[in-house]
Amino acid sequence: MANIRPALALRNAQLDAVNTLINGGSGAGTCKIYSGTIPATADTAIGSQTLLATLTFTDPAAGAASASTLTFSAITQDSSADATGTATWARVADSSGATVFDCTVTATGGGGVIELNTTSIVSGGSVSITGGTLTAPTS
Repeated sequence: MANIRPALALRNAQLDAVNTLINGGSGAGTCKIYSGTIPATADTAIGSQTLLATLTFTDPAAGAASASTLTFSAITQDSSADATGTATWARVADSSGATVFDCTVTATGGGGVIELNTTSIVSGGSVSITGGTLTAPTS
């Protein structure tokens, strides 16, 4: 199996491209939190998964990538969750709704790309992102 070991400059450029895509459109991107199984790809339509909350990125979503890591700026909480359920994954999109990527969601310290104050979401309750980072693989 062939593989690639990208230089730091390439890893940072890949992450900066993700940031550029999130910042696409006329406003801030969104992070929609779902329960259920994450789709096979980010191009797969949402099926039986339940939308729990929608949070809004700062515009721009992050500063420049550094040391193979893109750290998101503050993300505005959803003050009234759409449904009750256990958060398992998120779909990140630009302001026009174009999907950028899907990712794992965990509680703070759980290691997900997006970390929430809690994964037990209650309809009408607030949902906060406590951390969000993307790391480019070195191989």
